Amino acid sequence: MKKLCLVILTFVFLLGSYSFASTSQTDNITKGKWVNKSDGYKLRKDSDETVERYKSIKFQEDRTFVLDSVKMKYSGQWTLENNVISLEFNDHSLNTKVGSLTPEGIKIGKDLYSNYSGAVAGLMNFYEFTGIPNATLGHLIMVIIGIFFIFLAIRYNYEPLLLIPIGFGIIIGNIPFFQAEGFNLKLGIYEEGSVLNYLYFGVRQGIYPPLIFLGIGAMTDFSSLISNPKLMILGAAAQIGIFLTFLGALVLGFTPAEAGAIGIIGGADGPTAIFLSSKLAPHLIGSIAIAAYSYMALVPIIQPPFMKLLITKKERLIRMKPPRAVSKLEKIMFPIVGLLLTAYISPSSLPLLGMLFFGNLLKESTVTKRLADTASNALIDIVTILLGITVGASTQADVFLTSKSLMIFGLGALSFIIATCGGLLFAKLMNVFLKGDNKINPLIGAAGVSAVPDSARVVQHEGLKADPTNHLLMHAMAPNVSGVIGSAVGAGILLSFLM
Repeated sequence: MKKLCLVILTFVFLLGSYSFASTSQTDNITKGKWVNKSDGYKLRKDSDETVERYKSIKFQEDRTFVLDSVKMKYSGQWTLENNVISLEFNDHSLNTKVGSLTPEGIKIGKDLYSNYSGAVAGLMNFYEFTGIPNATLGHLIMVIIGIFFIFLAIRYNYEPLLLIPIGFGIIIGNIPFFQAEGFNLKLGIYEEGSVLNYLYFGVRQGIYPPLIFLGIGAMTDFSSLISNPKLMILGAAAQIGIFLTFLGALVLGFTPAEAGAIGIIGGADGPTAIFLSSKLAPHLIGSIAIAAYSYMALVPIIQPPFMKLLITKKERLIRMKPPRAVSKLEKIMFPIVGLLLTAYISPSSLPLLGMLFFGNLLKESTVTKRLADTASNALIDIVTILLGITVGASTQADVFLTSKSLMIFGLGALSFIIATCGGLLFAKLMNVFLKGDNKINPLIGAAGVSAVPDSARVVQHEGLKADPTNHLLMHAMAPNVSGVIGSAVGAGILLSFLM
């Protein structure tokens, strides 16, 4: 399709006649009506009918003109000779730079384009605004990826609450439509004024992640962590993936801010990844968020091979003593003490940790049941829908399919693997210093990543495969919830260093 397509024909009428006898006669050229055609300009003579998208050609006294078709604008210089206005376009990307305007029409190159009826012109415009002429291979690839996400969620039950909204959002974001500089249909997520753009504001400004953390706090029971605080170390150890991936991203040429946003993928916490990237690398939010949520959903596939590789059969059979009972007072004090300790270490993580511990206090106080129920059900469900759809829609092919996105996915996978291995190896190291029934089953180290509760479930599954009577879920929840705290603290530290 020629690059002269997408610009509309001009109708010029003169006061009294169509004659261009002298330069002064150009003063009578005021405005015209246009229609777009894929292979050039078409002149419309039925000037009495007005169609909104028809625009004008303006001739300035300094011998310049602006060809405005709504969809595109072209400028250049005009000259008048022998009743013909010659148009010379400034845009060097056009196939031809020269055109002429006569009473019969606009002549571009050797072709003289003649009139079209309003009906035919409307059909031409309709076709150009459909997805067919605007579709690219990139759009098709992204639609297939979106369908694949939905397939994983439905067929294998991989994080369906995340993958179905994100997968459908990917499809929405890759429905092709006409786009041009200075032309806004208010449809796409990156077009100001569109509904999707307004919803995406919550992602760009980091509004949704704290609300997700509020819901997580209201749903989470920290009893296993309170009863065995030493397991918090495993949640911290798993965060090594964040900082090693940060260094790897720097080596690959990413800026420090971009590297920090990419590294947080290792925390396996989608909201934290979105929060940090919205502050450090807003242009990479789509790639980082999709990578983080993808690896969270693929926990049952990614983690087991490394658990089998690093943990011996004998170690997998270790039985841990039951966690002690936790009092109501301890449960109430935990979110208050936890917030003070973590926020003083990393104030930049306050939006996330403040909402996490507040949600937990709503739950454990037992006097705000309605608020806790709202935060853990209706609110988190609404925000998850909005977050999933908009993050998915942000993967518009021309923005998402880049070499940087591929590197982010590679680094994200590496980050997640390092985090898993860090938790497993540190659990083995802890057993060197623990005696008797105080020893821990190293499998629970994999739950140090903050993919709650999926990584804890994987630990439970692998533990039962080794010994059908050995239940590790409650033990694994301790490093799992501490991983949530650890990833938020890690994000706050990176934010403090890199802002």
